[in-house]
Parts: sequence; C-alpha cells; structure tokens
Amino acid sequence: MQVVGYDTGTPALHLATSDGLDSVALDPGTELDYRLQDRHCAGTMHDGHHISCSNDGTPYCPDHRHTWVCAKCTGTCLKDEMDCYEDHAVYLAAFAPDTFKVGVTRLWRLETRLREQGADLAAHVRTFSDGRVAREYEAELATRLTDRVRVPTKIAGFGRDVDTDAWDALLSEFDPIDTFAFDYGLDLTDSPVAETIATGTVRGVKGRVLVVDHRGTTYAVDMRSLVGYELDTGGTDRDLQSSLGAFG
Repeated sequence: MQVVGYDTGTPALHLATSDGLDSVALDPGTELDYRLQDRHCAGTMHDGHHISCSNDGTPYCPDHRHTWVCAKCTGTCLKDEMDCYEDHAVYLAAFAPDTFKVGVTRLWRLETRLREQGADLAAHVRTFSDGRVAREYEAELATRLTDRVRVPTKIAGFGRDVDTDAWDALLSEFDPIDTFAFDYGLDLTDSPVAETIATGTVRGVKGRVLVVDHRGTTYAVDMRSLVGYELDTGGTDRDLQSSLGAFG
C-alpha cells in the first residue's frame, strides 16, 4: 500500500491498496504501526480510483505535479479567463511565537483555510468582491509581511505561545472584521521533534502536521513528506532522534 494523499480537515491519510482506496483516520489516540519503504510518485486520482505511477519524482513526478495558478496571482490574472467573481477575504495569521502572515481565500472557506494552515491566531481584515482586487491588496501588505510560512517554522513554534503584544500591535493598524483563536488539542509544552514516520500514538493534527508520541518522544510529521511512500506494517525500525525528556 502507498500513501497517496492526506486530509487536514477530517483528518486522515489516504492509502492506495490492492483493494482500492482506503483512509486511516488520524483521531487522537489512534495507533499507527507502519514502516516506510520505497518512495515514488503518488500517481493521481480519477473518478474515485487511484492511477499508480512508478516514476521517481516525489511526492509527484512532473507528469502528475499540478500548480494552482491562483496561488501565484498578485492581481494580474494568470488564467485564460478570470473566474474569481465572488467575495474574497484578506486575512492575517499568527504562528507562534512571532511569525505573521497575510493571505487571501474565498470568504466562505476562511476558517477552514486558517485551520488548514495551522494558524494559532488570525484576523479577517478586508473583504473584496473578487479575487483579483484581494490579491492586489495582499501583494501590497506582502511588502512588509510574509505571505508564506514553511512547515519547519511552524513546527518550531509548537508548544509555544504567540507574542500577543506584537500581534496586537499589528492588528492596531487595521479594523478587523473578525478574529480567531484556534486550539488543536495537542497539549504540548515543548516543540516536538521533526521526523518522517508513520508509527506512534496520534496526539493530533495541526494544519498538515501530524503529531505522534513514540517511545517517550513527541514527533511532528509533515504529512506531505509521507505522500508517495509504500508502507508495511510493524512500525518503524529506524533509529530516531529523541527528545531530552525521553531519557528521563
């Protein structure tokens, strides 16, 4: 079986097996007992079926890699015809301790988008009637705020609090329409160890990061780094970095 995708909302890992597609729910307390084998392109989904691919590119080879052009938009549409004629929200998202991001999403999926990213705090600062104007405003703010936060930066902030003084100072420049505070139920007091494993007791999921406990250490796994791996049962047999607390 092969990991062919993941869901941050449910959350779950999607597997292609000899019997078809399957999902492994990542509810807190779930025991994962998989060993990572070879990794290759995760292929593609079509009409509810998985089409495998043996190419080396991971998680997807060039034949199966897709780029969402709207993510690159700064106000000049990159499509043959503009189609984002619906309300869009410009938001600010905070990632502990002090990384603040600007972003755009369709208004109706604002909270979903913030949870997908694993934001700790957030604010909806403007609404625009189409995506083009929203992207223009985002690009203006991105001259002084980041518009992308990489997963290692997010993991480094797990178990830490947001610098609320800095966050409040940023929000004072706006008149937020709404604010959000998210709790992912991870109950962390220290940053977990970044690893790529599919073994352990699920503590929870924050954005696309799966958090598991294994042999006294808490690990943070970027689920995208699992996509493409063939799995076997029996748990990891690798020597893993442990947290200092594991030696207590």
